[in-house]
Amino acid sequence: MPVYKVTVATGDILKGGTNNSISITLVGSRGERCRTTINYWFLPGTGSCPPTPSRFLPTPHQEKDMTMRCEQDLGRIVLIRLHKWRLFLEDAWVCRDIRVMGPDGTLYRFPCYQWLEGVTTAEVQEGSGKKLVDDELEILKQHRQHELKAQQEAYQWKSFIEVWPRCLNVGSILELDSNVQFSCVRATNFTGVLIFQGAFHLLAGFLLRPTFWKSLDDMRSIFSWTRGREIVPEYVARHWREDDFFSYQFFNGNNPIIIQHCVVLPAKFPVMPEMVASSLGGGTNLGKEMQEVLSQTLGPTSPIFLRSDAEWDWLLAKTWRNADFYSHQLLTHPLRTHLFGEVFAITTLRQLPTCHPLFKLLVPHFHFTLYINMLAQSVLINPGDIIDKGSGVTCEGMLLIVQQGLEKATYTSLCLPDDIWHRGVVHLPSYRYRDDAMSLWEAIERWHKGLGGSCFMSGIVAFYYGEDVAVSGDAALQAWVVDIFTNGFLGRTSSGIPSSLRTVAELSKFLTMVVFTCLAQYAAINNGQYDLGAFLPNAPSSMCHPLPAEKGKAFLQHFLNPVPEVDTTANILVALILLSSRLSGVVNAPGTYLEQRFTEVEPHWLIRAFQGQLEEIRDRIEERNHWAKLRYNYMNLLETENSIPEHLQKHFGFFWRLGNSLAAAPNSSERQLNFAGSTPDYSREAT
Repeated sequence: MPVYKVTVATGDILKGGTNNSISITLVGSRGERCRTTINYWFLPGTGSCPPTPSRFLPTPHQEKDMTMRCEQDLGRIVLIRLHKWRLFLEDAWVCRDIRVMGPDGTLYRFPCYQWLEGVTTAEVQEGSGKKLVDDELEILKQHRQHELKAQQEAYQWKSFIEVWPRCLNVGSILELDSNVQFSCVRATNFTGVLIFQGAFHLLAGFLLRPTFWKSLDDMRSIFSWTRGREIVPEYVARHWREDDFFSYQFFNGNNPIIIQHCVVLPAKFPVMPEMVASSLGGGTNLGKEMQEVLSQTLGPTSPIFLRSDAEWDWLLAKTWRNADFYSHQLLTHPLRTHLFGEVFAITTLRQLPTCHPLFKLLVPHFHFTLYINMLAQSVLINPGDIIDKGSGVTCEGMLLIVQQGLEKATYTSLCLPDDIWHRGVVHLPSYRYRDDAMSLWEAIERWHKGLGGSCFMSGIVAFYYGEDVAVSGDAALQAWVVDIFTNGFLGRTSSGIPSSLRTVAELSKFLTMVVFTCLAQYAAINNGQYDLGAFLPNAPSSMCHPLPAEKGKAFLQHFLNPVPEVDTTANILVALILLSSRLSGVVNAPGTYLEQRFTEVEPHWLIRAFQGQLEEIRDRIEERNHWAKLRYNYMNLLETENSIPEHLQKHFGFFWRLGNSLAAAPNSSERQLNFAGSTPDYSREAT
């Protein structure tokens, strides 16, 4: 009588076990074994209702072994059915994986990584990455069809704003599937961070001061309360007046993707060569050094501000140029990372079955993306929320800006090497963003040093596809690309986003773009927001008055009046702290595939090689930063994570609670916050 040894593992999540009954059915190429109960009180949980955030704390996974005897050899084990049922109380269970040892010693692995809730049956295919053409058995083809149908019913599209990329059709985070909700170890720590930081601002009185700033020193005092985070802001406060630091931020600031080479002076550019000759020095001229285009007619009420002007005139002009908060917070940050990341996540869940190799490859880069974006819709971009209050852009204006940003988004701009070439900044010196980003892009797409021509993304594609005909013939892949083109870019052919992929090279490039967006690009435009924005004069979220119509009459008060008031600044500062913070002790580093979804040797070898290349990039960045006065560290692998919102869970919930507590309390004595949780690791240094 054939004997099968079965091991079932609970996920690495606190309270992921269950006291409900779990049974298993083995399905082989020659038949199936009748349902067998593993055990009652299987890896006991709490007996609570389906998972809440407190159920998501990590813990070493637990395993249960059993022996199944069958009347006949089942052949190759291709499918597992997990049955969960209860007599009384519901206790949801998260399954990590199942391993089956056949009578001949063959080990079959079934990665699961999903919650089972209620009385239900879940089917899990054997873990080898398989496309539709790889399924020889009819039962596997049916399973694939049923799984996709269920996924497409669970993850449907809606238009949050008609002219924006489409998003997940849920009304609140409570409607989200348990498998896309957040990790509460981060939520718990982040709650502590938020309340800790928010309370300090509250105690300092900044959030309760709807008044103008009185001095530059007063502005500087606000970040002195954020212990451990003041190092770079202090550097900024010392150097923000300097022209070199002003220009540095166009290359290596929060919005490093907007600078481009201008080769021709526009007809309406009113600056004359003699105006700037002394600033440029010998051996060059205005035409060669032109970097910024203005559309303006020179006149008495429309002055051209120059480096040689009076101190406050020139500072005001530079501060106005730095006040691109709305552009960064609406276009570079949310549109090009969060919103596009949500599109990539939804299409992957809708169009790729869990056994598909590209599902296994991509899903680690979408952890909690849907959850965090759903919260952002609730607390950031509605009337009266942070963007509306702090950016100087009305909700109507915000909708228009994102619409125009989407209309201008192109495939070229999302593919880093093409974007660098298109903007003409290939040889721009001291462009740390370009240098680090290109290293990461190449590590993702094509690493050719030390591995005999092997690479990560191209290696994965070559292993599972091999030839171009396999790419063009993969119906699930083509449906995935069409879904992105249709719902992410609204079918706009002028974007250059492909609606089909026909070759191995095209697929490798597209996948690299997706992973790069979620990993490196997000880190580059997110992680420095507090560092460069904490000192208000360097990067105000808005300017409330126009530039002076006449030069030579500005003084300090002309600078203090246009910038946001104290309470608005404090709210923005709390947002920047949270958006750019990292937590200590909880790291999902780039290239880390904590869920062992791949079961073949080749993908694991490629992942290890990829991780080795990432470590080399980290070491190069660390060595460069060791000698730098101001470290560019935002794509350092010590500062980055594997997906867009790995560190952001629940911080929007803080804004909601803080706003409600302040609104409900009639005076400052009643406006109190409770402390909880632990503090983060703020280890960045300026020198």
